[in-house]
Amino acid sequence: MSASAKQENPVLKLLLELGPLIAFFITNARAGILTATAVFMVAVTISLIASYALNRRIAVMPLVSGVVVLVFGGLTLFLQDELFIKLKPTIVNVLFGSILIGGLLANRSLLRIVFDAVFDLTEEGWRKLTWRWGIFFFFLAALNEVIWRTQSTDFWVAFKVWGMMPITLIFTLAQMPLITRYSTETEEG
Repeated sequence: MSASAKQENPVLKLLLELGPLIAFFITNARAGILTATAVFMVAVTISLIASYALNRRIAVMPLVSGVVVLVFGGLTLFLQDELFIKLKPTIVNVLFGSILIGGLLANRSLLRIVFDAVFDLTEEGWRKLTWRWGIFFFFLAALNEVIWRTQSTDFWVAFKVWGMMPITLIFTLAQMPLITRYSTETEEG
């Protein structure tokens, strides 16, 4: 495990990841989607800068997500059209799912690169976990599409915070038996 992974405060990491989303949610409730998008863009930028200042690196997933927020948030504000910020989760999730499954098709578990400092799994474990996450990202993309196309903007924003986060947490916890089963520590012990 790398020194930076050991020293990273999980509460601070969670705050840096969820803070912009919570700011987006609160601002949308008070000032609407366009103002919330501007606040989201600023909060994401601050989060990325703070993450770099604290760790001297930015993890791949928050960086990619941040770039997409800035591009699609910019389009939302420039064109005054909320469609672009609503498409952002779909695009990010399809991108991540495609990268993970594409990596597997090329015989590389790219999830291992992201989580290597956290988990020590067998090759089979990494492959299975990567398939699951790849498929899950496509599920999140489809779910985002259904929600923003069939519900109000306020419902969509609330679902991003109170729906997507719990679904992702439940999915993550559901992977613990696989992680335990394919841990190299379990094999050695």
